[in-house]
Amino acid sequence: MKTIRIGSGAGFAGDRIEPAIELAEHGGLDYLGFECLAERTIALAQGERLRDPAAGFDPLLVARMRAVLRPCAARGVRIITNMGAANPLGAARATAAVARELGLAGLRIAAVTGDDVLEHLRGGEDALLEREGTVASLGETILSANAYMGAEGIVAALRGGADVVITGRVADPALFLAPLIHEFGWAMDDWERLGQGTVVGHLLECAGQITGGYFADPGYKDVPDLARLGFPIAEVAADGSAVISKVPGSGGRISLATCKEQLLYELLDPTAYLQPDVVADFSAVRFTELGRDRIAVRGGSGRARPATLKVSVGYLDSFVGEGQMSYAGPGAAARGRLALAIVRERLALTGVRTTETRFELIGVDAAHLTGDPAPFAEPPEVRLRVVGRTASLAEAVRIGNEVETLYTNGPAGGGGAWKSARQIVAVVSTLIARERVVPALHYEVA
Repeated sequence: MKTIRIGSGAGFAGDRIEPAIELAEHGGLDYLGFECLAERTIALAQGERLRDPAAGFDPLLVARMRAVLRPCAARGVRIITNMGAANPLGAARATAAVARELGLAGLRIAAVTGDDVLEHLRGGEDALLEREGTVASLGETILSANAYMGAEGIVAALRGGADVVITGRVADPALFLAPLIHEFGWAMDDWERLGQGTVVGHLLECAGQITGGYFADPGYKDVPDLARLGFPIAEVAADGSAVISKVPGSGGRISLATCKEQLLYELLDPTAYLQPDVVADFSAVRFTELGRDRIAVRGGSGRARPATLKVSVGYLDSFVGEGQMSYAGPGAAARGRLALAIVRERLALTGVRTTETRFELIGVDAAHLTGDPAPFAEPPEVRLRVVGRTASLAEAVRIGNEVETLYTNGPAGGGGAWKSARQIVAVVSTLIARERVVPALHYEVA
C-alpha cells in the first residue's frame, strides 16, 4: 500500500530549527511542514507590513529556508508552510532568493493568498464572537482580518508543481492534510478521509509536543534527552491510517500518552472539530503502540464542512506598562509586599490612569492568585511585578518608572529592575461566508 511520509518542522514561530534539519536529512520524507502562525502572530505581522510593505512574513523564514532547502531539494522533499503570515508573496520572493544563493536553480515556489479579507469586512456589521459588538465597532483601531482557509489552495499549488508552498492564514491541520489529498486523490467532499487526514494534521501541527515537549513532568512523565528533542513524522496510508514516529536516535519520546494529550489539545467537542475542509470527528480515534516511538492511529471521520470560515481580526487595543524588581534573603516576601504597597499608593498619588492592574510576587501569588503564601515555605527570593493597562503610551511608561524608583525609595535589597511600555494588539473573531474567500496562486522560480 502506498504511504506518504510527512514531517513537522516547527510548531510555532520561534521554534528550533535543528529538528527540521534532522528531518530533512534523515527522515526519509516526502513532505516537510512548518506550522508557524498564531492568531496574534499574523496581526503583528500585518502591523509590520504596514510599516514596511516588503515585510510581514515570518522573521525566521530565511534562516529556515537556508537550512533546509538544499537537503530537501536533494531528496525530493516538498515544503509546505504558513510562514507567509501577512505577506506570502514577499515570503515566496525571499525563498526564491535563498534558493538562488544556494545554487538551486529552477526551484518552484508558490504563494497562496486570499486569506486577507480586511476590505471585505471593514466597517461591516459582522458580529464579533468573543465580545459584544461588530467589526464596525472596532472603528479605526482595526489592523487586520484574516480568514482561516483550508487545503484547497495548497493542493492546487502542489498540482502546479510547486516544490515549496507558502501560505498566509490557513487552518493548521490543512498544512498536512493538503499533501494527502494531492497524493491519494481524495475528493474534497470525501468527509471520512478528510476527517482522518485532519487527525493526522492535528497530531503533527505542534511538532515537539507529540514527541514529549510540553508533555514532560519530572517524576511523573519523564522524557529522555529533551535538549535534542526530535520532531514527529507521520507515515500515512491511502485509507487515512498513520504511524507516528521520529528519526531514530533523536531525543524525546512518542507514546500512547503523548499522542492522547496532543489529540485533546485545543479540542472543545471531539465529535465536531470545526475546520475549513471538514467537521472532523475524533471520538472514535484509537492509538496502538507498535514499538518504541511508533504509534499507529486510525479511526477519525468527518461530515460536511461548515458554510462559514472563522476570521481572526487584529486591532489596536490599549497600552501596557510594566515594572519588575527582585528581593532575596530573609524577609524577601515581606519586603516585596511592602514594595507593592508603595507602588500601588504612588500610582494613586500621582494620578496614573489605568483600566486594569496587577500587583503580584512571582513565586508567591502570580499564578495562584491567592494572595496568601501560607501553604508554602517562606520563599528565599521573590520577583515583584506591577502591570497596568492604560489608554496612552505616556501613562504606561509611568508604571515602570514608579517600580524603578524602588531602588532608593523602597525596601532594602531591591535589585534587577526592569520596565517596559508597549502597545497591545488584541484579537477577536468573526465569521465570513466561505464563498467570499477565494485562494489565489502566485509563483516564483529560482
